[in-house]
Amino acid sequence: MHFSIMLKSLFVYGVLGVLLISVKSELITVCVEDDDDLRVDCKLEPTSNKINSYEFSWSSGNKQTLINTNVSGSAAEAKFKGKSDVEELDPHGYRMTLRGFRDSLPHNTTYLCKISGANANITVERDQLARCSAVSVFLKSSCSWLVCLLLFFYHTHS
Repeated sequence: MHFSIMLKSLFVYGVLGVLLISVKSELITVCVEDDDDLRVDCKLEPTSNKINSYEFSWSSGNKQTLINTNVSGSAAEAKFKGKSDVEELDPHGYRMTLRGFRDSLPHNTTYLCKISGANANITVERDQLARCSAVSVFLKSSCSWLVCLLLFFYHTHS
């Protein structure tokens, strides 16, 4: 009897551990909106003693291309001018939306963001870009916590 309880506990806590590891907040996410615009969310926390600056770029192969920035003295590549918008996220970070490039994205792209000197990047294959739906965003952010909670209640009530 004790062996089955111990085995059950080991399984439940093992699953909880794996799920909690995967819950770690992603600093940068890339997805495609319903209108086929590309969205890059950069959730880096800026340092408090600097003016908030941002840079969004991508690289494919050895070439890095600046898409949007508010850094003085830097400019986005000409083909991106007027094609992207950046908005501030709450509590911190920025979201860049890029229009008209869904079909011309490089096959394997590294998306980069920089906020007040802090950097984050993610590599995504064009065919693996997820849709930016409210459901998928919810599942990415809180599904693991929900599963953990359900497993915890299952374990404590059985």
